[in-house]
Order: sequence, then structure tokens, then C-alpha cells
Amino acid sequence: MRILLAEDEKELSNALAAILKHNNYSVDPVYNGVDALDYGLSENYDVIILDIMMPKMNGLEVLEKLRQKEIHTPILMLTAKAEIEDRIQGLDMGADDYLSKPFAMGELLARVRAMGRRKSEFTPNLIEVGNISLNKENYELSNGQTSLHLGNKEYQLLEMLMVNPKRLISTEQFMERIWGYDAEAEINVVWVYISYLRKKLSSLDANVKIKAVRGIGYTLEEYE
Repeated sequence: MRILLAEDEKELSNALAAILKHNNYSVDPVYNGVDALDYGLSENYDVIILDIMMPKMNGLEVLEKLRQKEIHTPILMLTAKAEIEDRIQGLDMGADDYLSKPFAMGELLARVRAMGRRKSEFTPNLIEVGNISLNKENYELSNGQTSLHLGNKEYQLLEMLMVNPKRLISTEQFMERIWGYDAEAEINVVWVYISYLRKKLSSLDANVKIKAVRGIGYTLEEYE
């Protein structure tokens, strides 16, 4: 899952990004409202976390402009204010949830998970294709008898494939979704992680395989 994190307090942003990444999310941090709007308009995110008090453009303005452009990505508003009027204004403008600072990281993660399910039309925590399943809570790949824990990038890549079985996903889509626009990673890093996943699927005797379409991308297909 890819998250846009718009928070102008650098230390807080760094801490939030670290914890989100530790929980297998890809995070693009931005530090002002103008950048938050630019990134949000790309529609490349599953969840947007917006601080209200930001330079150049506040979070409510960003929220309003995104909704005017019919960007329906779930948005969680962060604020140091706890007044009910602020909550009402944000929710009326199209925010999906609201969290006042200071907050517990466990609560933030729970709200992000809930909004992620909403974005994907309430897909279950267990994704199943063929004889394997992917657990979205503990990041384990299983054949029903044996389970393997996947690393962050492995999990995100396989999740994209399993949510879209038989659909061709380009290498560029993987790069944008998982590594981000500003990533320094080379494009062949996708092939490296595909190789890791193929080995793990083979070790589980999976009846699905990742097929490559030369020069274009990859697809997950079930076979007998």
C-alpha cells in the first residue's frame, strides 16, 4: 500500500515514515500543502495523510482541491487542534477520518488499515490465488501448511499481482507504486524481487507462477 504523508514537522514526519515503512507501507513524505496537492493529484496513493497546519497551503485547502478534482483517495486529517468545529469542517469537506495530535501510533496504523480496505472496496485481509494465500496483517505467504514471511518490497509486489491476477502489470507501474517517483533504484530491481518471489512460490509448491512478458511487465497466472 502506498501512502502520501503531508506533515511539515520534519522530525514527526521522519518518525511516522519510519514506522509506516516498518509496517510494510511505501511512503512519500512532503512538507507543504502545494507539494501535497501535486502528489495527491497523481492518484497513485491508497491513503493520504494530511496535516492541517502546513505552509504554502493548509491541509483543508488541499483536501478541498483534491475533492474538487474528483480524487477519491481516502484522506486522514492530522491536527493539533481538538475543537469539534475543525473536525466537522474537515469531514464535511470530504475527509474520511480525523486524528488529533498527540496520538498513539497503534491508532494511526489501525485507521490507515481501515482506510486501505475502504480504498480497495473492502478486500479481505487474506488474498487467495490458486493454492496460496497472502496475509495482509502479518505479511505471510502460505500454502495452507507452510508459511513464509515476506519482506516489505516482496510483499507489496506480490500483493499487486495477487489483487490483479492474470492482469499484466508493467515494470514502470511497480516502480512508481513501490519505489516511488524519486527513488534512486534501478528499474532492474523489479526483476530481482520477482526472482525472490518465484523461489518462494516454488518452495511452497504453489500452482501459480509469475510470467514475464518481455520488455513489458509481469502477470500472475494459475496452472493445473
